[in-house]
Order: sequence, then structure tokens, then C-alpha cells
Amino acid sequence: MKKIFLLLTFISSLLYFSQGIVFENSDFKSIVAKAKKENKIIFLDSYTTWCGPCKLMAKNIFTLQSVGDYYNSNFINAKIDMEKGEGIELAKKFKVTAYPTYLFIDGNGEVVHRTLGYVEEKDFLQFAKDAQDPKRRIGALKKQFEDGEKEPGFLKNLAELTIYTEPDFTAKVLDRYFSTKNNLDKEDVQLLLNAISNTESPLYQLFESKKADIVAVVSEATYNKINNNLKLKSISTKAYNKETKSYNDELFLKEAEKVVGKEEATKYILSQKASTAFRNKDIPTYEKLMLELYKDYTTASSMALNSAAWNFFENVSTKSSLQTALLWAQESVKKDENYANTDTLANLYNKTGNKKDAKVWAQKSIELAKKSGEDYEDTEKLLNSIK
Repeated sequence: MKKIFLLLTFISSLLYFSQGIVFENSDFKSIVAKAKKENKIIFLDSYTTWCGPCKLMAKNIFTLQSVGDYYNSNFINAKIDMEKGEGIELAKKFKVTAYPTYLFIDGNGEVVHRTLGYVEEKDFLQFAKDAQDPKRRIGALKKQFEDGEKEPGFLKNLAELTIYTEPDFTAKVLDRYFSTKNNLDKEDVQLLLNAISNTESPLYQLFESKKADIVAVVSEATYNKINNNLKLKSISTKAYNKETKSYNDELFLKEAEKVVGKEEATKYILSQKASTAFRNKDIPTYEKLMLELYKDYTTASSMALNSAAWNFFENVSTKSSLQTALLWAQESVKKDENYANTDTLANLYNKTGNKKDAKVWAQKSIELAKKSGEDYEDTEKLLNSIK
């Protein structure tokens, strides 16, 4: 019996270390307490249910034996939906705005390292090693920058690590990085476009002076559209009152019409007000503004329509509005049929009581997901729930 017990114990340990990352099933406060007690760092996978790369990481990378072995041995692992429960406040506290974001947090609840995005096995393991090495953590890298480090690879890496959390600091890093470049390549252009937020950014002068390099990557029409959006963002910021959480429409439209004309300026301010209402969880206002914005939804992009339709599915209960969201989803599919918008369409059909079409589109979504290698677990659950 003793031999059998030892054998079972051995087999159990093999199973444990071959199943990928094992995540804690408790609240964040308890996870921090455990990390402090065991003198370990927390690895926190910050995800959302709609994030495709998040699902692919969970499916392709978190399940690898090498990843499980390393993360289970060295970290307290947790995963939290940043749009539900305690995740909402954690996202604000840790400035999580892009997904997936990976946070490495010490026993005092302080972030010591962070990174983001879908990555392959080698890079994901390197993230863990960097988090354990005080010399490679963000704090140390920022100190190295302040001490005058000018190596381009270092500067580019630091900018990518801070771009979504410390835009002002990133701008300083990129100012130094771009000073080492005579011409911008495709990656440089993408980095610049991701980092620049409005015409007040210190990078805007570079955006103007390097127009030729940027146009070689994105076309002049796209450059002009981006430039107009940067100008509109600056005007929007001036027109927004943080205390009242409202816009001065007259001020915005007066300045914005000079940039894009009255029609586009009106659409832009409606979009901004809708986004603000959504962030503030003011769903009735969001619903009203989106219905006004998309009176003529045929001109909107497939992606924008799918996003709006999904937000209505998740947050709106008005029957007439859900029927309108169905039209948005149908138009999105018509323009660019993919696993995401077919899934949205299936969910909206189901929510509005059309079980037959819900089933058809859920099956279609699963087929498309299989072809493109996307995760379709949630769609499969929907399909199985339709009676």
C-alpha cells in the first residue's frame, strides 16, 4: 500500500507540473497576503472576456508545461477580469488600459514589473525572469534612463513597457530614442503613432517633421486622418470639464468645424460623449447617444459596428434598441464576416428571442473561429444553451 501511495503521489506531482499555470481561486487581498507570507511575487493576468489575445494566451501559452513549471514554482499566480468585481478597481489602481496586461506584484501590493500582449513561450518565460531580477524591472530601467542611457534597443523596450501607463514619461523616452534615428522604419512609425495622443504631445513636432517617413508606411490619406484626429483630441480635451463630466459643445464645434467640417465634428463629439457615458457606467445616456450617432450606420466600419452591437448586447435591455443593435451586427457581418461579429450576432438573436437564427450564427462563428485559430469556448456554451 505504501508503494501504491508513493506512486500515486508521484503521478499527481507529474500531473500538477504538466498542466500549465495553476491560478489561485481567491480574492486579491488574500493573494497578496499569501505572496507576502511565502515571500513570492504575484503574477497577475489582467484580462477581459472580449479580448482575443487574452483567450489565445490562456489556450496556447498558459497551458504549456515549461510555462507551468516556471510560473508555478516561482510565483503566486492569479487571473482577474478587469471589467468585473474587484477587477474594476484594480484596473484603475494599476492603470491597466490594454489587454492582456501582465502585472508582477510584490507582497506589499506594489507593481515591480509589467508587460502586455500576446507573446510566444520564450518571451513569456523571459518576462518572468525579468520580474525576478531587480536590475531588469521597470523601476531599474527607469533609473537607467534617468542616468542617461542612450542605447536605442533599451530606449525602445522601455517605451513599449510604459506607453499605456506613463505617456508623459514615454514621450521623454521616445524623444531620446528618435534623436538617434535619421529615418523611421515601420516599427518606429507604429511606435510613434501609438504614443502620440494629441497636438500638445512633445512628439507632435516629430510627427510633423517625419511626415515623409510616416506616409511611406500608412499613406498620405491615413496620415491626414490621424492628424485631424490628434487635433480633435486636443480640442476635445479643452472642451471637457472634469468636474461636471460634461462637454462644452459650442466651444468644441466652433474649433472642430475648422478642422473637419460641421458633420464630422458633430459625429466626433457624439462619439466622445458616448464613450464618456460608457466609462461612467451611464448606460441610458450611452444608449441614447449611440442611437443618435448611428442613425446612418451604413458608413461605420465593421469593427465599430460590432463593438457597439456587443456593448448593447451586454448592457442594454430596451427591446427596440436591441433590434437596432441587431441591424448593426448584421451590417458588420456584411462588411467583414469574422468569428467575432458572427458571435455578436448570435448572442443578439438569442437575447431577442430568435433561437433559430441564434443557433445558425453560433455554428457559423465556431466554424470561422476554428479556421482562424481563435478560441470559441464561450460561443460553444451559447450554442449548447439554446433549446
